Amino acid sequence: MELSNLTPAEGSIKKRKRLGRGQGSGRGGTSTRGHKGQKSRSGYSRKKGFEGGQMPLQRRVPKFGFTNPNRQTFQPLNLGDIQSLCEDKKIKDTLDFDLMIKLGVVKKNEMVKILSKGKFSSKLTITAHKFSASAKVLIEKNGGQVIEM
Repeated sequence: MELSNLTPAEGSIKKRKRLGRGQGSGRGGTSTRGHKGQKSRSGYSRKKGFEGGQMPLQRRVPKFGFTNPNRQTFQPLNLGDIQSLCEDKKIKDTLDFDLMIKLGVVKKNEMVKILSKGKFSSKLTITAHKFSASAKVLIEKNGGQVIEM
């Protein structure tokens, strides 16, 4: 093997016609840009969202209202769902956030709010981020305890 007979590996170099290398190359003259117009010029770059002079979508859509960046969203969990978990013997006497995640009832990165929908008759100590007033009353009426995180 000598320097004079070295060749690149097969498939490593793609054969393509080079642009703007004279009429004989087959891609000379306009260099595949067509004739005249903004896109044929050097230095052309289309702006993001440009629609050829038509009013762009982001300017056509009406903008109003307000989105609070600090809004706290809670994942709801009904007492009826907790009762069904008690009946399936998945919860014994306490229900905290880690157990909720383990059971797949809530997602780990969200806050939980306990709501009073459904029938509830278990004596439980429930730990969550927030409770509705009626859920608090129901839990304490059944001899349970409410702990807010």
